[in-house]
Amino acid sequence: MLLPAAAATDWPLFALVFTVGACIGSFLNVCIYRLPAEESIVRPASRCPHCAAPIAWYDNVPLVSWTWLRARCRACRASIPARYPLVEAATGALALLALWRFGATPAGAVVFAFSAALLLITFIDLDHRFIPDEVSLPGIVVGLASAFLPGRIAPADALLGVLIGGGVLWTVAWGYERWTGVEGMGYGDVKLLAMIGAFLGWQAVPAVLVVASLTGSLAGIALIVVRGGGRDGRRVARRLGPRALLPFARRAARRTAIPFGPFLALGAMLALYLPDVTMPWRVG
Repeated sequence: MLLPAAAATDWPLFALVFTVGACIGSFLNVCIYRLPAEESIVRPASRCPHCAAPIAWYDNVPLVSWTWLRARCRACRASIPARYPLVEAATGALALLALWRFGATPAGAVVFAFSAALLLITFIDLDHRFIPDEVSLPGIVVGLASAFLPGRIAPADALLGVLIGGGVLWTVAWGYERWTGVEGMGYGDVKLLAMIGAFLGWQAVPAVLVVASLTGSLAGIALIVVRGGGRDGRRVARRLGPRALLPFARRAARRTAIPFGPFLALGAMLALYLPDVTMPWRVG
């Protein structure tokens, strides 16, 4: 459901939604830092990772504080990565997208939570090359439960999405490992696609896989060309066929240290917010 045209002038609502989203993005930054370290995401309060000085509330205002402090810790003057305002701005934008696509409805809130989880997983996977079960497994449960809300997919489609999404990648991972004797896919990716299937339904799983495989392969080829003088990248590009996309995406990801999770998240985002782009690969 798209917002009615009259709502396009409702700037106070848009500003509020973006602000709330940015605040949630600030919390996502805490999760991105602490979940891989197996630290509590609740306590202690935010501290500088360099000097451990507590961060005052006025130095923790999304987007504003980073700009005001000129990307420096007030206490030790250590650099604050640009990732922090990037995550906050991206989460605010996702909140607006959910409002635009689904309106101020329970389904819109669920879609935003799913999008925020994908953003969280993307940055953790980029930084640490793993996808935390603390996000994907509860995400599967929430995705299944949300199917009973008005405006969401059918519960049967959500359940099949979990089984098919997780089952396809598990089969690929198991078969590749049996064939080569080498682990070719992290099982975090399996659980991530199961979570995506729970929220988007089984019909979207092929589209998500195609987008992830295409973009992952292209990114891998680009890095191989840059790092390997071009010969390896051109060779694999010539030999690459449609059936080889998924395994090559994983091989390219291993060789070039690119995790696959962000590409699955990208495919899910496109299927969710720009369904016409992925329509050729949807089923059902």
